[in-house]
Amino acid sequence: KLFFTDYGNTAKIERCDMDGMNRTWIVDSKIEQPTALALDLVNKYVYWVDIYLDSVEVVDYQGRKRHTIIKGRQIRHLCGLAVFENYLYTVNSDNLSILRINRYNGTDVQSLARLDNAKEIRVYQKRTQTTVRSHACEEDPSGTPGGCSHICLLSSNYKARTCRCRTGFILGSDGRSCK
Repeated sequence: KLFFTDYGNTAKIERCDMDGMNRTWIVDSKIEQPTALALDLVNKYVYWVDIYLDSVEVVDYQGRKRHTIIKGRQIRHLCGLAVFENYLYTVNSDNLSILRINRYNGTDVQSLARLDNAKEIRVYQKRTQTTVRSHACEEDPSGTPGGCSHICLLSSNYKARTCRCRTGFILGSDGRSCK
């Protein structure tokens, strides 16, 4: 799945398959300007920062179990969001500090370090990486991903795929080759 925020005409958080199909709104009320998003892949939760409402909130992948982690002025300048173990990590663009917020107890907020010009944060740790199993976009014997001549996108599950073409090409009738 692909998760993303939008704060155009109607602010929302959405999810869709990697090929863009099955687009679903998971949060579309009491949300104004969602700017950062982080996923708990193990427990299937979506965390986000709303800089207009000065809040960090969480919801499950289906849009249920919503609650506020932390709310207040300290949220106003947050950008970037990552989740690891019991904590959310974010960047305060006002004072360029890296913050750690307990995701179960929002009152536990610590400034860890300062970095010049930081706008995003990511946690890279082996436990945060899901185990890769055989999937529909693996290279076939000829070396093309999923048998697609240009782009292979996973669809509704790891066994299904959709082929797409680069700009200026159209997908052939075989659903794999681009012309």
